[in-house]
Amino acid sequence: MKRVFSCVVAASLALSLLAGCGASSTASSAASGAASSEAASSVASSAVETAALPDGVYTADFDTDSSMFHANEACNGKGTLTVENGQMTFHVSLASTHIVNLYLGKAADAAANASDWLQPTTDTVTYSDGTSEEVYGFDIPVSAVDADFDLAILGTKGKWYDHVVSVRNAVEQAGTAAPADGTYTCEVTLEGGSGRATVESPAALTVADGKMTATIVWSSPNYDYMIVDGEKYLPTNTDGNSTFEIPVAALDTALDVTADTVAMSTPHEIEYTLTFDSASLK
Repeated sequence: MKRVFSCVVAASLALSLLAGCGASSTASSAASGAASSEAASSVASSAVETAALPDGVYTADFDTDSSMFHANEACNGKGTLTVENGQMTFHVSLASTHIVNLYLGKAADAAANASDWLQPTTDTVTYSDGTSEEVYGFDIPVSAVDADFDLAILGTKGKWYDHVVSVRNAVEQAGTAAPADGTYTCEVTLEGGSGRATVESPAALTVADGKMTATIVWSSPNYDYMIVDGEKYLPTNTDGNSTFEIPVAALDTALDVTADTVAMSTPHEIEYTLTFDSASLK
């Protein structure tokens, strides 16, 4: 049975996305070097053109021309599209670690433009049956939504393959955008689980380059990791109650998180939501 992603795409971050998959590329002849450099410059230039969408964080579909190259099934075919200062970047978690690079363009031009290969991130995806897996994710510059573009992939066998993909049906994530860069405190509400666990409120909230990071301090020392938007986060402390720094996609909207506790006879992942109140920012 197809597994469903148990955590929010989200968010975040993000934002830095999703959150929430990547790859890289290679191949071409020396004769096409100059032409491919020019093509790569053109791609890079188009990727920074003013986006058709307002700045914000969106959930969007990742459509491809191949059943072998797609978003991880836990992500339900989706990724996180971030629009910042008019530039769009799409983060997608792939099905495995078998795609090691991506290249915006044709496979034949990839080898001559190694500096333009997209490098993978390591994403942790969690399925509805509770299992987790590390896969590769990628941050892909996007010049336009709902439009096809060439994206070559490099596999573990060292061969490049051409593909046509698109980012479609972008839906802005609800909530209040980040305040100006700085350090704040913010009231946070925890829901889910048995109701016995709590988190400290207000929580410290740091905003840097428009991206929010919250410091979450649990009422127990027994949480050994959290999962937010498909990414696994480890505690930042070794003594005292479990403390984590996690991305926050938006204020005033529920952020789905998973926290693993070792307080029981066996480790157990518990699903919660955290909501940060923008009206309480100080």
